[in-house]
Amino acid sequence: MIVAITRKIVTFALCAFSLCTFAQVSNAGRSVFSFMGLPASARLNALGGSNVSLSDGDVSMAMCNPALLHANSHMVLQLNYSYYLPGTMFGSVLYGHNFGRSKVEKPYAGEGEPDKPNYFAVGVHYLDYGGMKYADEKGNLTGGSFGARDILIDVMYARQLGRMFKVGVTLKPVYSIYESYSSFALGADVGAHFQSPDSTFQMGLVLQNIGWQLKGFYSAEDGSKKEMLPLNLQLGLSYRIKKTPLRLHLQIHNMQTWRLDYQWTSRDKSLTTGEPLSHDVKWYDTMFRHTIFTLEIVPKSERFYVALSYNHRRRAELQLVDQRSLAGFSLGAGVRIKQARISFAVSQVTKSFFSFQAGLSLDINSLLK
Repeated sequence: MIVAITRKIVTFALCAFSLCTFAQVSNAGRSVFSFMGLPASARLNALGGSNVSLSDGDVSMAMCNPALLHANSHMVLQLNYSYYLPGTMFGSVLYGHNFGRSKVEKPYAGEGEPDKPNYFAVGVHYLDYGGMKYADEKGNLTGGSFGARDILIDVMYARQLGRMFKVGVTLKPVYSIYESYSSFALGADVGAHFQSPDSTFQMGLVLQNIGWQLKGFYSAEDGSKKEMLPLNLQLGLSYRIKKTPLRLHLQIHNMQTWRLDYQWTSRDKSLTTGEPLSHDVKWYDTMFRHTIFTLEIVPKSERFYVALSYNHRRRAELQLVDQRSLAGFSLGAGVRIKQARISFAVSQVTKSFFSFQAGLSLDINSLLK
């Protein structure tokens, strides 16, 4: 029975991946709501900004892949606060709740089916760009100020199918308002997760942000200009080296399009024309812009973790010419103290500024006992 259901869901997911990729790949890289790609928790920032393969009870992981919801995310409340740039504020609130009943009438211990195989979570993410002053086209202040905000809601559901396989889906209403311009969109994620019997190997596949604007920021001749969401097909692999506290992660993102690079102009000038020279990004550089590498130190008890990650696309786009920086690298750590998990991450976003993120997870079920 489970095998038949699994086959149907996998077939449906693959068809959805193919159809949506075919429909939207031609517009890859030209989309609104790019803030949806920001890491919404300290744990995700520490893992390089995205991870679609690690399922360990952290409810924030489901923001990248709904199939990463876990039996241990039941009645977990998580608060995250991010400080990216001066004047901005980015935060999120998430809550997980499991329901249903399987044949096993006992808490899930990683074997067989959990007692509550249906996983549900909801999250709200808020990004405030701060106050900005009105100015004319020459930069002269004209008086007054305005604000800009983005709001994203994640409604996530996942189903445990046996011991090793999960599937999930997320519904994502998005709302943005910039001064007098506003937009509303509706998107969805579809994901799957596999875990080996000994839990040393995990794999995730997800298609994120399937959808378009229902109300555009501005109108064109034929009505409201409606654009696509930032589609992102991701594959993730996580492997824990046996008898060691080391866990390795490889994430491959934006698989639906090859070109994530752009042409850039150097200070050097042509000897014949005197014009600045233009350079194309090499193929191997383009290939690595799809990857995120992470090394985690996690003891068997999983009471704490330390993570170091490298995101090549971040580094390629944020580093300065002839300037040393840590752009592309992220460092984070977390610790579990009784019913609470505290996490922290840092990454460099400009030459002189680092972004910081902090998160707090509370096991409400244990606190009420």
